[in-house]
Amino acid sequence: MTAGALVPIEDIRAARSRIATTVRTTPVKLSPSLQQRAGVPVHLKLEHLQVTGSFKLRGAANAVARLGADEKAAGVVAASTGNHGRALAHAARRAGIRCCICMSDLVPQVKVDGIRALGADVRIVGHSQDDAQEEVDKLVETGMTMIPPFDHADVIAGQGTLGLEILEQVPDLAQLVVPLSGGGLIAGVAAAAKAVNPSIRVTGVSMERGAAMAASLDAGRPLQVEELETLADSLGGGIGLANRYTFAMTQALVDETILLTEAEIAAGIHHAYWQERQVVEGAAAVGIGALLAGKLACEGAVGLILSGGNIDMGQHHHVISGRAG
Repeated sequence: MTAGALVPIEDIRAARSRIATTVRTTPVKLSPSLQQRAGVPVHLKLEHLQVTGSFKLRGAANAVARLGADEKAAGVVAASTGNHGRALAHAARRAGIRCCICMSDLVPQVKVDGIRALGADVRIVGHSQDDAQEEVDKLVETGMTMIPPFDHADVIAGQGTLGLEILEQVPDLAQLVVPLSGGGLIAGVAAAAKAVNPSIRVTGVSMERGAAMAASLDAGRPLQVEELETLADSLGGGIGLANRYTFAMTQALVDETILLTEAEIAAGIHHAYWQERQVVEGAAAVGIGALLAGKLACEGAVGLILSGGNIDMGQHHHVISGRAG
């Protein structure tokens, strides 16, 4: 089995059926302004309109649905930069099971509040995802079931349903541009997309400040990278030195990676609001930012995944008013 087949298309298709009543089919919007810049059709996948405000519900819902009775009884726990925690809290509440989310103090308060509102126990621990993961490990020792934010076969399969969905909506896509963090989204989307269309190009976009997967790909092995404050806070955190799935799948299936400055991420948020009328967080704006910065080569119809909209509105106002970056 090749690295790229660690999560097969059959599992992604099964996940799609499993979560159909939990997740929303999000729309795709053609962007005239970005098409004019790129010279090719540019389609925006509005995944920030997903229930809980991000793609993360797909993976969390699939993982929760796959739990056994004893695992459900034990409750679920995860480390999160915010969006996975919110998704897992939502899926756990629907299933009637206990949920605890561990986060660092770098997570924006709006995301902490959103998770607490869903009834989850929230623990703020340390200054990085690694610190938060240590608390998760302690809770696992007490019997709770860990559902990690990305490096988990059921989570990846759930995220892969987005790849199936967008290619049904826009079958002639030549390129998919995906926010790149721990790799759960891009691994699932790339596995699904390349199973449907082996010639499709998959590009991952992250930030210059603390992009762990990009650094690991450059090194040829998982690395630990310092976590830094960034407008694309959902893309922060490590990939795990003992990474089982997403590093190998990203290495095998992703054609290129692009890194953005904070000013380029801000430009993406700004454009999404003023030109596309979409409120997105920094992580969701990186595809737009890469195109605007001239860092994205487009050779055929492009799909940009706007992955989440859980941004602090004070920060959003600051950016769209032209005072960020």
